[in-house]
Amino acid sequence: QVQLVESGGGLVQAGGSLRLSCAASGSGFSRYFDMAWFRQAPGREREYVASITWNGGRTYYTDSVKGRFTISKDNDKNTVDLQMTSLKVEDTAVYYCAAGGSPSSSQDQYRHWGQGTQVTVSS
Repeated sequence: QVQLVESGGGLVQAGGSLRLSCAASGSGFSRYFDMAWFRQAPGREREYVASITWNGGRTYYTDSVKGRFTISKDNDKNTVDLQMTSLKVEDTAVYYCAAGGSPSSSQDQYRHWGQGTQVTVSS
């Protein structure tokens, strides 16, 4: 069993910053999981944001967040964070943490998901 719990969401003004964190636990969790963040805005499909290999050696981002978001992984703490800067109104969404066997942008590659944390960016 794997539990992923996101935290750090909230309300922020455009141009501001937030740091999301995902804490992983459970007997089924492995430090060798690749991890990712996805998001879902109201009325839209869930979309890929960023991913990281199990050892943090490689990171990947969707174009719209490159240069603004940074994903990181701490295997000692079993956490994966998403530092978000220069936030825009269009970043408003529920952000989900995911764990799987590939740092892919495809949701199908991730077997474990958190419940999500709301990020709202006001103008």
